[in-house]
Amino acid sequence: MSGDLKWNKIMGACLGTAFAILVVQQVSSAVYHTKAPEKMGYFVDAPDEAAAGAEVVLPIDWGTVLPVADVAAGQAAFARCVACHTVNAGGATGTGPNLHGVVGGPVMHAAGFAYSDAMAKHKAEAPTWNYDELDHFLTAPGRYVPGTKMSFAGIRDEQTRINLIAYLRSEGSAGFAIPAPDPARQPGAAAPAEGEAAPAAEGDAAAAPAEGAAAEAAPAAEAAPAA
Repeated sequence: MSGDLKWNKIMGACLGTAFAILVVQQVSSAVYHTKAPEKMGYFVDAPDEAAAGAEVVLPIDWGTVLPVADVAAGQAAFARCVACHTVNAGGATGTGPNLHGVVGGPVMHAAGFAYSDAMAKHKAEAPTWNYDELDHFLTAPGRYVPGTKMSFAGIRDEQTRINLIAYLRSEGSAGFAIPAPDPARQPGAAAPAEGEAAPAAEGDAAAAPAEGAAAEAAPAAEAAPAA
């Protein structure tokens, strides 16, 4: 009988302890409970800094920049290309094709040069090295034509590219016409009204070479100039 009483006391103590723990939990929950808001936080409509600060880059107005380009500076810029390219008429094809007459000439013109599959694909999309095509390619060859053999990192400075293209044009591509300046880009030109497109430049030679230029067109620029 005394044994049963002992176990009853033990069980009673355990139940009392469990009950005390439950009471403490309930009291603590009531004291420290924080009511959840109906809406979690609030929305702040802040414009994207990158989008807000994005600068609109207009296409180069070749009719304005080429006539005043520094051809001598372009020749100096070409010094980084001579490890792989020649530019004189009848020059040898090396790591890269000869570039005589490249401006306005067809892509993949150099006979016997092993162009990349990437350049062949690009030719199907843009068959001529017009001013814009050359500018985009010279800016970052591997990014503009992914898979090209040309390992040259590119020329980030716009004026250097303009001077280089002016020099390349002087080497066998003088027949490739320079387009007329864009009237809307000239000093003092009135800005177009909202929703109104700016007038197109006349004589846009970027679309097609001048008559007789095909005969002068020479190899396309690929391969790997020295940085």
